[in-house]
Amino acid sequence: MSQPTVEEIMAQAQRIQEELQKAQEKLENTEVTGESGAGMIKVVMTGRFAVKSVSISDDVLQNPKKVVEDLVAAAVNDAVARVEQINQDSVANMMSGGEEIPLSDTIKPRLS
Repeated sequence: MSQPTVEEIMAQAQRIQEELQKAQEKLENTEVTGESGAGMIKVVMTGRFAVKSVSISDDVLQNPKKVVEDLVAAAVNDAVARVEQINQDSVANMMSGGEEIPLSDTIKPRLS
């Protein structure tokens, strides 16, 4: 078995760099929804961890401030965990030769 040439190595590195760029662009256009309190608090976050919106049910606001704060934090943490999972899935998929980032029900591409 022969060693790859420098040109072959450079071409492979270029392909990997292009795939990584496409994956990053796809993540920028992906949004996830984190939830807490049985969906009474929802946080929409991009694949780059930017919070786009926070939705709080009026019913939640009847609770003490500390409870609301804890629920908001839990929803943010849920969204972060979902983005991290997308990132892991994306890297694993790229390493296996795939092109698409798998999206679940709470993960939707953002249409601009």
